[in-house]
Amino acid sequence: MALTSRVTDWQNRGRSEEFRGHRIHVFEQSGEGPPLLLLHGFPSSSYDWLPLLERLEGRHVLAFDFLGFGLSDKPRNHIYTLGWQADLTEELVRRHLPGEKVSLLAHDMGTSVSTELFARDIEGKLGFEMTGAMLFNGSIVLDRASLTRSQRILRSRLGGLAAKLSSERVFKHEFGAIFSPDHPLSEEEAADQWSLICHNDGRALGHRLIHYLSERERFTDRWHGAIRDWPGSLNLAWAELDPVATTSVLDALIQLRPAVPVERLPGLGHYPQIEDPDAIASAFAKAEAGRA
Repeated sequence: MALTSRVTDWQNRGRSEEFRGHRIHVFEQSGEGPPLLLLHGFPSSSYDWLPLLERLEGRHVLAFDFLGFGLSDKPRNHIYTLGWQADLTEELVRRHLPGEKVSLLAHDMGTSVSTELFARDIEGKLGFEMTGAMLFNGSIVLDRASLTRSQRILRSRLGGLAAKLSSERVFKHEFGAIFSPDHPLSEEEAADQWSLICHNDGRALGHRLIHYLSERERFTDRWHGAIRDWPGSLNLAWAELDPVATTSVLDALIQLRPAVPVERLPGLGHYPQIEDPDAIASAFAKAEAGRA
């Protein structure tokens, strides 16, 4: 399936770089202020940040597609671990933002990559310094989340078959269901997202990419401990109508870190950066102002 025109324009704004023998799509925007590192979620890509970037003109930003996602390579036999994605994150920060103090904004799966970065920072092993981080709508506390039907099937023994049989019609239905009623998934956005999933023969990889949910179970103590113990400035923003990373997940995170500042986003679903980018931009600006 060909990329849509909007996605092709996005592709042309970035570049392809190599990491451990794989090509990674990287976007960097020059600007002022502490560099902003954006980490996307499953099953999408850094393209999710496009509406927010339009509100961050003049800000230095680094975003990229994790291996297996979007415009990056999608090797079929790779074991997609969050540790590997965290290694990729560290390397791209080293290349593009050497010696800089980085501000982090992460969504969905990107929040779990973030908790691995926090854990490495606690151990004194992180290769860069963060001024602070804001996480939003990620199922970090997995037993409090409500996985979609597609996620449950992809994790089952039928996952490989389900991935091979995936279709644009089913994708639009499942993906659209995690948007809020007042900010529904548009036909244009759905087409963009599906073209990115299919790019580089990625349509049949869902069962491999979702491996990160099992890691959330395996490394619960490490990553929950990172939320609790990371000494950096951590903020949460939460779209309250998210049917996946529900407010029950938010409540569990607050139990882990009772003093964490939270910006609640009523009326928004799982992708607030697409549904209402002004709301995320405002929440992030408030979080950064609170660190000053």
